[in-house]
Amino acid sequence: MLASIPYRTFPVLHLGPIPIRVFGVFVAIGILLGSWVFLRFARQRGMDPEALTSLAWRVILLGIIGSRLLFVLTHLSDFTDRPLSVFALWEGGLQFSGAFLISIIVIVWWQRSHREVDTLTLTDGIVLGLVPGLMIGRIGCYAVGEHFGNATNFFLGVKYLGGETREGPIVVGTVIHNTALYEFILLAPLAALLFWMARREAAVGAMTATFLLWYGIQRFLTDLLRAYDERVAGLTGAQYIGLGMIAAGIVLAWRVRRREARGSEGAATSAEPEPA
Repeated sequence: MLASIPYRTFPVLHLGPIPIRVFGVFVAIGILLGSWVFLRFARQRGMDPEALTSLAWRVILLGIIGSRLLFVLTHLSDFTDRPLSVFALWEGGLQFSGAFLISIIVIVWWQRSHREVDTLTLTDGIVLGLVPGLMIGRIGCYAVGEHFGNATNFFLGVKYLGGETREGPIVVGTVIHNTALYEFILLAPLAALLFWMARREAAVGAMTATFLLWYGIQRFLTDLLRAYDERVAGLTGAQYIGLGMIAAGIVLAWRVRRREARGSEGAATSAEPEPA
């Protein structure tokens, strides 16, 4: 074993006599940060911030419900003895795939009455805020002991030193994959790339396509390491969503490139001098 990261879960921190649920705090911070980034992007692109604030809150609230529902469905054995713990969101247990699916439905429904908003400009702003929000949320997952994989000698593996976990059981002293940590690391360059694209005013839809491809591939690969998720035909639910994201990203990237090529041809044609 080359190295490992000492790891003890910290689901609750105490501020004097007040217990602080770490997962809930980081999820809330991620939501606030992501919403702020999204609304800032919307203002810069001339979109109505009031209407988009309403959309953001719908996506957040229904996304939390969807992510919790999917987590429960894929971890039913965790709730057989404590059915009321289904509502204990502060303990951890939100699945991005559920939030992603619900968000698509909410956005499509919202756009039916807001046709003045360009769909891809909207989704570019959403993914720009989503990535840093996800990064912060993964700290909460790391704190409560989720996203565990099998034993490993990988240098970024974590050496479990104790503490309450959402997944397991884990033997103290075992070095395991922790995909919450891996996702945080992999999301950082994606966030930097998307902010760079926004600053350069990349083609409309390019940021959405980049997110779909990057995160779809990332989530498919990191879930290969997961040890406690239920699988269907050898794949987790998130991996099936990831495959759908990859396919959608390829199609969207092709459409964006094709539209840009047509725009360049049109500009070149209009720049040609008319015959005398």
